[in-house]
Amino acid sequence: MLDHLIRGATVVDGTGAPARVADVGIRGGRIAVIAAPGSVEEPARTAENAEGFVLAPGFVDPHTHYDAQLFWDPYATPSLNHGVTTVAGGNCGFTLAPLHPDRPEDADYTRRMMSKVEGMSLVALEEGAPWNWHSFGEYLDALEGRIAVNAGFMVGHCALRRHVMGEAAVGGQPTEPQMARMVQLLHDAMDAGAWGLSTTQSSTHSDGDGQPVASRHATPAELIALSRAVGEHEGTQLEAIVAGCLDQFTDDEIDLLVDMTTAAGRPLNWNVLTIDAAVPERVPRQLAASERARQAGGRIVALTMPILTPMNMSLGTFCALNLIPGWGDILALPVSSRIEKLRDPDVRKEMLRRADSKEAGVFRRLANFERYVIGDTYSDANEGLSGRVVRDIAAERGQDPFHCLVEICAADQLRTVLWPMPADNDPASWELRQRTWQHEDVLLGGSDAGAHLDRMCGAPYTTRFIGDCLRGRKLIPLEQAVKMLTDDPAQLFGLRERGRIAEGFHADLVLFDPERIAAGPATLVHDLPGDSPRLDSKAIGVVSVRVNGVEVIRDDQVTGAVPGTVLRSGRDTRTVATK
Repeated sequence: MLDHLIRGATVVDGTGAPARVADVGIRGGRIAVIAAPGSVEEPARTAENAEGFVLAPGFVDPHTHYDAQLFWDPYATPSLNHGVTTVAGGNCGFTLAPLHPDRPEDADYTRRMMSKVEGMSLVALEEGAPWNWHSFGEYLDALEGRIAVNAGFMVGHCALRRHVMGEAAVGGQPTEPQMARMVQLLHDAMDAGAWGLSTTQSSTHSDGDGQPVASRHATPAELIALSRAVGEHEGTQLEAIVAGCLDQFTDDEIDLLVDMTTAAGRPLNWNVLTIDAAVPERVPRQLAASERARQAGGRIVALTMPILTPMNMSLGTFCALNLIPGWGDILALPVSSRIEKLRDPDVRKEMLRRADSKEAGVFRRLANFERYVIGDTYSDANEGLSGRVVRDIAAERGQDPFHCLVEICAADQLRTVLWPMPADNDPASWELRQRTWQHEDVLLGGSDAGAHLDRMCGAPYTTRFIGDCLRGRKLIPLEQAVKMLTDDPAQLFGLRERGRIAEGFHADLVLFDPERIAAGPATLVHDLPGDSPRLDSKAIGVVSVRVNGVEVIRDDQVTGAVPGTVLRSGRDTRTVATK
């Protein structure tokens, strides 16, 4: 007997094949039958009529930071609401394990680091996770059987360094015995099911003490030694972040990434390729790394987002503005001193000069302050300004836009929420995106879901992209769009029997209304442990989401079921060759 029968759905199977109407039967967590409508004779415990709806494989998000959130939110919201059934975590060199059993202070260091570098609520990290593990395997075991999504995790380079070197991980170099221990720890993690190694060399990544995170102190030799270890395990990967990911790689960065993927013999992915027609040289330069890797027998894959993800800013709390060269020291001052500095015309002039300089890289995009929209305000002086564009307010006041913005924020003691309007929402940039998506080493993803919780909400990229393909710009046919969100990432990670609607595959499925599928606006909610805030987005037109055959979402509401699997390398992933 079938567990469930979905009748008359328009099946888009993830392969890119034309959509077809079919009945799909589920048994034991897998797809048991795909047949012409009305032809399934086997009885089913439950059934539903899906005429007019699209049935697709569950979406796979290749870059998330749900490592902690899954403990207090096993549904990985809002990703699950938007049809994501499999998430890849442990990215950017940051994981919650391993933790040294003799140094309980390492857990506190890790929490403060994650709060700073990934924008997670420190209170939520302290109160929402049990922190009852030491090894990476114990961390995976702590999640097993209690999550609603499928989740796989890289092991973070920072955690390996901290475990072996203690406080010397920041600023120090490992001795030969320490290097050997680090490699062994990585082997242990992969034996337990880690998907591979993630690392960061990015200048934007600092720990809770304001120091460069541990992996930034690693030499190329250390990274290559760890990469070789990854190549000794089945179904593993590499993920790496370097400073040039934000704008354009240096020659040395390309050399490092190529050396890592070839040493491992495994794909390496990086996040995120920003596509902007105003900077036409960026995409060719970034994809030059992929071309070099293929020539050398490796593979480097760029993740890119198929939507523009709004990200709010603030002069009061840490955000991307702090990463503009010369801005961090000013924005780290106490509020009263910060306001005094920001009100100094000479200081503002120098800040604007630095923000528009070549060294600012991709952060130059943030310097067009006349295009900022005022979000939430907190003073009588700013009443009525929410939703207005700074350009218009500045014209009324006879001020330059940055001065105007500073005065608005100062009236709120810098609590004002600011929304920069994207400068790359033009037809030329969308045409460039459409062409770039076709490249064999470009993969859709990079949501950062689970991180930067009160700043951005990238999780709904799946439904927003599908809606755009069906009713918006229509840059990609539906069948191809679904493949790019399902089978393509599944193939990159070597997921076994996932990413397609095929008989025998795991029944990770999303059923949606093609006339309605979309994502609601990002809204601030206070539903984290400690009443901490995050941005959320409602899924529109998603009828049902199933993980391993069990319904976990119905009409944007969780069902309470937790059928997800901790996906472990080798068992749940196969090796993806680079040659």
